[in-house]
Amino acid sequence: MSEIWRLSIEELQKAIRDRMVSFRDVADAYLTRIREYDGEVGAFLSVQADTVLKQAEDLDRKYHRGDLRLESLTGIPIAVKDVISTEGIRTTCASRILENYVPPYDATAVQRLKEQNALILGKTNCDEFAMGSSTETSGFFTTRNPLDLERVPGGSSGGSAACVAAWEAPASLGTDTGGSIRQPAAFCGVVGLKPTYGRVSRYGLVAFASSLDVIGPFANTVRDVAIVLKAIAGKDRRDSTSSHQPVEDYLLETDKGVKGMRVGIPSEWLGSGLDDAIKESIQLITKRLQKMDCSLQEVHLPHTKYAIATYYLIATAEASSNLARYDGVKYGYRTPRPADLEEMYRKTRSEGFGDEVKRRIMLGTYALSSGYYDAFYLKAGKVRTLVTQDYLKVFEEVDLLVGPTTPILPFKLGEKISDPLEMYLTDVYTVTANLAGIPGLSLPIAFTSAGLPVGLQILGPHFQEAKLLRLGHAIEQDLGLERPRLAFEKAV
Repeated sequence: MSEIWRLSIEELQKAIRDRMVSFRDVADAYLTRIREYDGEVGAFLSVQADTVLKQAEDLDRKYHRGDLRLESLTGIPIAVKDVISTEGIRTTCASRILENYVPPYDATAVQRLKEQNALILGKTNCDEFAMGSSTETSGFFTTRNPLDLERVPGGSSGGSAACVAAWEAPASLGTDTGGSIRQPAAFCGVVGLKPTYGRVSRYGLVAFASSLDVIGPFANTVRDVAIVLKAIAGKDRRDSTSSHQPVEDYLLETDKGVKGMRVGIPSEWLGSGLDDAIKESIQLITKRLQKMDCSLQEVHLPHTKYAIATYYLIATAEASSNLARYDGVKYGYRTPRPADLEEMYRKTRSEGFGDEVKRRIMLGTYALSSGYYDAFYLKAGKVRTLVTQDYLKVFEEVDLLVGPTTPILPFKLGEKISDPLEMYLTDVYTVTANLAGIPGLSLPIAFTSAGLPVGLQILGPHFQEAKLLRLGHAIEQDLGLERPRLAFEKAV
């Protein structure tokens, strides 16, 4: 079978069941793709080629003997963002300070993938400690957008989005603290889901902002995202913030239809600063939703204008606290031959962290300092409550919200890296979901004449991922969108 790498997870499952391809064939297809094209994209920090091939061959032997039960992800290669712990595989957080760190355990999300005999392809590049919106703050190299190699893939989970967009993996795991799954999904033209806070265990996730961080999947279709979410969701005794809420059969839920669904369109998401091409695409989608017998209405989220300021106070304060552990004593990088303890701390952190991480540590430390805590961090917490109440009120009127994922199209490499505030504003539509802890889905709804993707964001009430996936799948089926040829494919 040719072009195995273009198959969805569902199609791969069927091909394996029908014995049209072997597990080794599937592994070979993606590893070959990575070997041929990732030099241009830069999605992976490390690839476990030998291990993956050996595991695939073991699965083939067991399957031929009849000793293997096929789960939804058996033999499916999945990439993992490098802030998620993987036993025996370097987990660097794309930072020099953890360049040689090898965890002795798996994150729960990775463990659950392995329980289904999924193949962990490797670790994907990201903004350092997940702090960024373009994957340009990685301590190692910059990932490029497969649709246009001169543009960013978004961030912080840029490598996880890019490897799926480049057909180097059928699915991947990323993390979302303020939009870090949804924004790169929009920029790369793939599907990305931020689950409800507590839906997926954070055990083994290297913390950035503990009250905001969530692990979630990327894939090329909504149904594939549903498959991965089902595998990784659920209560974990090792994470006290994970929820006992039952895990639904998300794949089954995608086919239930959307007739009569009440869909809200926040007026705050369609104002100034929104790219015209994105606005036009959103308007076309609303017309399609009406034809699908959805009920549309305009709604208001009045505290949205405070979201960016609130987010960057809370996120940086929590980052300041979480990153205090990297001091050169316990593990990670230590500056060579320091004169004394104070110099070891100072040089280790100044040499090991990049500029963006240091910026956020300083902002967060200032916000938490004596005399400023009440004025900044405490007040941000109160505004966070108001943002959450906005959503609770709106979801009494509608089932879901739709709007743009990002205010702009993917921007050029280097275009915003020297202006942190302009970079932060690319998350203006995504941070509120993290502040409120609600789920969000981004899926591609259009491509411009230049081949750049437009992402639609769908938000829903807590633990209503099934509704998001239902609407997302219905829109995906209605559009029948085909991704343009990739940048490196045009040159072939």
